[in-house]
Amino acid sequence: MNNPSIFVAPPTLKLPSAPSGPAALGESSDLLRQLLDVQKEQLALAKAAAAAADSQTRWKNFLARWQSEFPDIGIACKEVLPIIERTYLRMIAELTARLRGDEPDDLESEFVLAEFLDKYGLRLSQLGTIVSQLSPIADATPAAAVEPEKS
Repeated sequence: MNNPSIFVAPPTLKLPSAPSGPAALGESSDLLRQLLDVQKEQLALAKAAAAAADSQTRWKNFLARWQSEFPDIGIACKEVLPIIERTYLRMIAELTARLRGDEPDDLESEFVLAEFLDKYGLRLSQLGTIVSQLSPIADATPAAAVEPEKS
């Protein structure tokens, strides 16, 4: 019987050596930590986008539920919202112009502060509330539902 000879050749491919020392391990863990931070940010952005879409869906469902009793409410909100927004921005512009023009210590006087709050405080707050209440309804109204303006 012939015994075949077995030949073993040395490997020609050399594998990379393991990272040496704590510096290489620190770099790897730092990169992994950065990747994890980026993924957390992406998850937070995805959750925010989903919440925003869900909010608009809720308003669309709200309008659909009351469509028979208030058929034109979405269209009406969409039409009047620019008027309220313009009024709100005019008041903000007036307020900022007044504050820019006065002395910085002007509002420290009890009388001047009371006059300032009477003129701007409540009205600006109420207009802001109205804008924030009309906006989601107007946004949830389909653009096709708005009738074109007649000239």
